Amino acid sequence: MANANFVDHVRIFCASGKGGPGSSHFRREKYLPKGGPDGGDGGKGGDIIMIGNSQMWTLLHLRYTRHLRAEHGESGSKSRSTGANGKNIVIEVPLGTIAKNAETGDIIGEITENGESIILLKGGKGGLGNDHFKNSVNQAPKYAQPGEEGSEAPIIF
Repeated sequence: MANANFVDHVRIFCASGKGGPGSSHFRREKYLPKGGPDGGDGGKGGDIIMIGNSQMWTLLHLRYTRHLRAEHGESGSKSRSTGANGKNIVIEVPLGTIAKNAETGDIIGEITENGESIILLKGGKGGLGNDHFKNSVNQAPKYAQPGEEGSEAPIIF
């Protein structure tokens, strides 16, 4: 029971956030009945980030953590407004920690210095709004891009 406080092997299912969709919106004003497209871009999804902390010596704080999911990006809106980015999830680990993909066994990265950070999973990119697709031929596009999917994987620390 003396070693119950020392944990050096943890498996966590991590998922980064999905990017928000772009907006398909048209400007409307009282004396401008046929305003052009002004849909905003979607926000970026949150990342999963691992940061080294020299004050830690064990992974005990992650022992009962089974899932980590970052926030999704929000959708764009009118007046070329970009959606909010999803919040990143930061995992503090002791120095010398190696992160591996549990399915493939590939090493993602190793933390060797205090404050060193590695992005384990990148969040999805936000989609473009209909304002980006206007041109001289198509002056009123009625479509916008959806956001990119985030990535997910079981990770062993």
